[in-house]
Amino acid sequence: MAGKNNRHVVPNKDRGGWDVQAPGASRASSHHDTQAEAIDRGRQIVQNAGGGELRIHGVNGKLRDSDTIAPGNDPNPPRDSK
Repeated sequence: MAGKNNRHVVPNKDRGGWDVQAPGASRASSHHDTQAEAIDRGRQIVQNAGGGELRIHGVNGKLRDSDTIAPGNDPNPPRDSK
């Protein structure tokens, strides 16, 4: 069940705006006018589901950023500066 709580923020080419969508889903979890609104809602959805990854795509549809939402397991945690 890896990736169960993951979501993608992607542009909606038909309606305009931005969708929050689960991988492999045929419908969006939510739709928003701006990417910032979609990112905020995506973080809420992933956090409420117990953590995971939020993958943010650009206007061209290509992946541009990824965010680990607690209590998810960050694949690239920051180094301790000791």
